[in-house]
Amino acid sequence: MQEYISKQQQIHHSAARIFPLISNFSLLTPAVADKVEEWQATEDSCSFKFKGFTVALRMVDKVENKHVKISGDGGSVPMDFSFWIQLHEVSECDTRIRLVLHAELNMMMRMMIGGKLQKGLDQAVEGLAMAFNRI
Repeated sequence: MQEYISKQQQIHHSAARIFPLISNFSLLTPAVADKVEEWQATEDSCSFKFKGFTVALRMVDKVENKHVKISGDGGSVPMDFSFWIQLHEVSECDTRIRLVLHAELNMMMRMMIGGKLQKGLDQAVEGLAMAFNRI
């Protein structure tokens, strides 16, 4: 498994304020429902169509105010992976967030998309931090 780790970003809120928002897929409905097709979500799982492919995800581990671990559900994603959203509270108004992706990629895929995965993680964590800092 290859590991891709995003840059760490700062959020000006406590981990207790952030964690409920990252640990419940159904809370993403307003933000994602119009960006993907056939969005369905419960607290611990979601599915949607993206570019014609159905993707199903589930939260497999949650540690309150620390992390959420997500993986593909039911073979809907063409690679074995796990995705972590990690929180580290420095102080009451300073929580650091980082994304970690573990993916099983063959050598060809690693060469083709490894850099894009890294760039995507860095952009995603930056976007999350900006969004959380607005609330």
